[in-house]
Amino acid sequence: MDSRIQDVLDIYHAMIETEHNSPRELPPGGRDGGQDQRLRAVGPATGQFINVLAKSLKSPTILELGTSFGYSGIWLAEAARASGGRLITMEMHGYKSAYARDMAVKAGLAEYVEFKVGDAVQMIGELSQGIDLVLVDLWKDLYLPCLEAFYPKLNPGAIIVADNMLRPGGDDLKRYGEAVRAKPGISSVLLPVGSGLEVSRFD
Repeated sequence: MDSRIQDVLDIYHAMIETEHNSPRELPPGGRDGGQDQRLRAVGPATGQFINVLAKSLKSPTILELGTSFGYSGIWLAEAARASGGRLITMEMHGYKSAYARDMAVKAGLAEYVEFKVGDAVQMIGELSQGIDLVLVDLWKDLYLPCLEAFYPKLNPGAIIVADNMLRPGGDDLKRYGEAVRAKPGISSVLLPVGSGLEVSRFD
């Protein structure tokens, strides 16, 4: 990591530490109210893991579902730059995407990222290129609909990483885990990295 990227990651890590030490509160208006300020970052271990995975691919098209405030996107964009690839990151809220873009600019990585705002399932359907790596880390009830949307667009050898499979877990994530393992051509394993990652490969 060069100094610009490390400086941005240090900012995020301080935010993560503050958030971990603060009480959890639902944002005004719920998840769609546009007031959610929680970072909900994947954390350093998962960040490093997805960075290594992405760097193992040649010129990958990387799809991130759930930009949030951009922490995981920094790890993925750095890998995209190193491997000659590109990151497409999708987020429901414009204010989160705008913050993530600003941080990508500070890190010197913005030219490797395409920021999209809107409904993830719809935006996935509009993608024209094949996908080589997917990070699934958005609202948990959207995991399965998103899987159905991006599965037909996976290139051979594509890797899918789904976060929060162990924490918080729950029925939506259980259904996702069962569904991804049932897909033709998919091999999958649950790893105790960060909050639990379901890592799947499409042959």
